[in-house]
Amino acid sequence: MGKTILAIALVSVAALSAGSASASPVGDGRFDRPRDGFAPASTELHDGDPSDAGLRSGPIDAALEQIEAWTEVVPGREHPMYAGAVSLLVHNGIVVSHDAVGDEVRYADGNGTELPADQRESADRDTIFDIASISKLFTSIAALQQVEQGRMRLDAPVAEYLPEFGVNGKDRITVQQLLTHTSGLQAEVKLWTLPPERRIPAVMELTPEQPPGSGYTYSDPNMITLGVLVERVAGAPLDQVVAEGITEPLDMDDTGYNPPAAELDRIAATEFQADPPRGMVRGQVHDENSWALGGVSGHAGVFSTASDLAVLGQALLNGGSYAGERILDERTVEQMLTDFNGAYPGNSHGLGFELDQRWYMAGLSGPRSAGHTGYTGTSLVLDPASRSIAVLLTNRVHPSRSWGSNNPARQALAQGLAEAMAVRPTHGSRSWFARAAAPATLTTDPLGPVTGAARVSFDAFVDTQKDSDGTDALTVEFSGDDGATWRPVELVAEGPGAPVGPQPALAGAGHRAWWRVSGSVPESPQPVRLRWRYAPDAQYTGRGVNVDGILVADRAGTLLDGEREADRLTSEGWVPTRR
Repeated sequence: MGKTILAIALVSVAALSAGSASASPVGDGRFDRPRDGFAPASTELHDGDPSDAGLRSGPIDAALEQIEAWTEVVPGREHPMYAGAVSLLVHNGIVVSHDAVGDEVRYADGNGTELPADQRESADRDTIFDIASISKLFTSIAALQQVEQGRMRLDAPVAEYLPEFGVNGKDRITVQQLLTHTSGLQAEVKLWTLPPERRIPAVMELTPEQPPGSGYTYSDPNMITLGVLVERVAGAPLDQVVAEGITEPLDMDDTGYNPPAAELDRIAATEFQADPPRGMVRGQVHDENSWALGGVSGHAGVFSTASDLAVLGQALLNGGSYAGERILDERTVEQMLTDFNGAYPGNSHGLGFELDQRWYMAGLSGPRSAGHTGYTGTSLVLDPASRSIAVLLTNRVHPSRSWGSNNPARQALAQGLAEAMAVRPTHGSRSWFARAAAPATLTTDPLGPVTGAARVSFDAFVDTQKDSDGTDALTVEFSGDDGATWRPVELVAEGPGAPVGPQPALAGAGHRAWWRVSGSVPESPQPVRLRWRYAPDAQYTGRGVNVDGILVADRAGTLLDGEREADRLTSEGWVPTRR
């Protein structure tokens, strides 16, 4: 099943707690400055509170409340977003949240007929979910293990190992192109409509829709082929390769293909399927192609728990090892976190992992932020820069895939963890913070008159996505008529990830660094006002904007020292943060 990215507006988690935050400083949590490299190989998961990890609990609590609310009908939705959900958040190896809400089994049929209360089964923290396309990560890791063992090469044509694949224009497709979805193969196939003996041959015989290496198409046939390739070079079935190379070394006891019948009461139901006529699917893979292939395939089929996926995530944040077991070399993990698709903006992809996808990573997104989603309603996000993990498992297709996407929940969970990491001020004890929730303005009282040009300088921590209509960016404006009209101040920013040259507004994401910003206001015989304005949209969420160290000076001297004269700034939507 191909991935469909739906641009769905969501109410930001930050908005849920904005009322209380505006009345008092945000708090004194510590933002983890971007870290290069991997976490220590000795890092293991252990339970703790957000405060143990230097995080604020409010944004996480707000995210969890929203995720629970979506198990029922909310305004704007005809149905619940999902029957049940299990979420897990990790920061620096500390499991700061592990929560289960709703039901793993709730409905009797595809029409949404609810089971009697005594027949519904609640979701628990150890509920096993069909993780759908997150299975692709297991196939990718298994393939890279074969590369490390010298059984195949990334730059080699797939046909070198699977001669039957090298037909109909596929002879030049490489292993790397399968991993990065640049092979040119189509997005989907319908193998379940074919006789069993024709299913894998049909994939081998596909004709690419575009030349290999000429574009990006998220493709299930890529990963089905990769699964067959792994089996061929390893000389063993894919489920055995994954078990021996990944789940057994990492003690991921609840992860694998075709879960045993004895675990059925722990498995979340998925969809009631009429075509093919499978009824309510539970304990078997939801994806029709994987089901047609016996439940073991390169693109889908893995079942897992939030705890097990967190272990896998921490192993990768550690550079490939966990609890003394190494599943990949550090250099290989680095390739999984390196963008090979720079020619296709918006489709950043490492070897197996999607990278920097704000539509579900929200404020955790960055150049090395890695993750994957699953059609059944699952997502895994790894943020190496802050050494954080966000796992969300839902059964959003229970009872019907037509009930809609759970992208807002994916964003909400990642954003809750991102906003829990406070940004430390660069000057003094406080800075101003505008949440990624609603328009915000920070306005000075009258300054001047301005003798000569006035220099405006400040520090800014910007985590936004600038859109074509100019929203979701920080602007600075001035008014010489007491706010009746406003004109933009052209800005120059310096620092990691800063835009080059003068800018009418500032936007950027993932760099996790303060910028030094300056601009100028022309001479004015009348006093002027300045305002810092952040106007986010409702589509994709970042961490928001922090401003600190505001200083306005003209030829005659200082007009405003924001550190000493904070009372001369009027806030609408900006809140003070402190160290």
